[in-house]
Amino acid sequence: MKKTGFMVSASLALLAAAPAHASPVTGTDALREWNLIVLGDLSSSSEVEGRTFVGGDLTGTSSSYQISTPATSTTGQAGLTVVGNVTGGIKNLNNGSGALVGGNVESGFNLNGAAQTVKVGGTISNTNINQNSVQSGLATSDPGFASSLATQGTVLAGSMKQLSTNLSGLAANSDMVISGNRATFNASPDANGLAVFSISAADLDKVGEIAFNLNGADTAIVNVSGSTVSLNDNFLGGTANLGEHVIWNFGDAQSLDLTNSWGGSLLAPWADATTANYIQGSAVFGNLTQNGEMHLGTYTGGYTPPIDPPTGSSSGGTPVPEAPGWPLFLLGIVGVLLGRRLIRKTA
Repeated sequence: MKKTGFMVSASLALLAAAPAHASPVTGTDALREWNLIVLGDLSSSSEVEGRTFVGGDLTGTSSSYQISTPATSTTGQAGLTVVGNVTGGIKNLNNGSGALVGGNVESGFNLNGAAQTVKVGGTISNTNINQNSVQSGLATSDPGFASSLATQGTVLAGSMKQLSTNLSGLAANSDMVISGNRATFNASPDANGLAVFSISAADLDKVGEIAFNLNGADTAIVNVSGSTVSLNDNFLGGTANLGEHVIWNFGDAQSLDLTNSWGGSLLAPWADATTANYIQGSAVFGNLTQNGEMHLGTYTGGYTPPIDPPTGSSSGGTPVPEAPGWPLFLLGIVGVLLGRRLIRKTA
């Protein structure tokens, strides 16, 4: 009886210790969650109003995160998530941002505003804790922490590339008209509120002004072909309210250079990008040198891509790996042992 009781207690203890990390966020859900997603490395001297995800290292001079107040994360994401290391100038975390870092924080954090929770896989330096909760060394004490971040990074990268490929395959139902120096996008949404344009980077090079007429579209996809992209156009009427409904998909882009303020969410998962002005919307890049701000106005449309993952969040992209099964296995052991104990008592 004592042996059985010990095994039950040990199994319950192991079950309680099992990491309960959230499923990765994928597809258009990721565009809703994060203001900026960089699948590789981010070198920044600027700021992000909403949440930021970095799949590699965060470097550069001093930069700031969650300087505004985004909509509450439906999956509990921190204001800043970095799978790798944080180096360079000090990073400013604002408005209760919090941070998840898989590697080391060498630059240090300024934790501004409301109390924040910072979790670090390695070591953290140059940070005043004060009223905040700061945990380090989690890669050793909680291996599931680092592996969960790495999984999110891997799955997110695959999902963003799959999303871009899926969008590139959509048939155009709307037209862009060039007149002089102006390109006018006239959306003709289908019954589901989806408008699709198909243009080239060379088309954008022909003009200096963009006018966008959504005409009631919930989501407008602008597929832009071309491996080298230069974004230097002015938006007539400003950039407001475009990021929530327009996704510029650069499915071929290997390099992207943005010098003017841009309206609409950007999807360029293979691109090495440089920004020198702000983007109002969500943005996804392969690697990024950021010298321009990221503004809120993240994607909020209801479009669901044609491929849904079997687990994890609901919108498109690469299938999410199943959660480890051993906690359920332990639960089964507990059930069997308890059942045997009850049988012995009644015998």
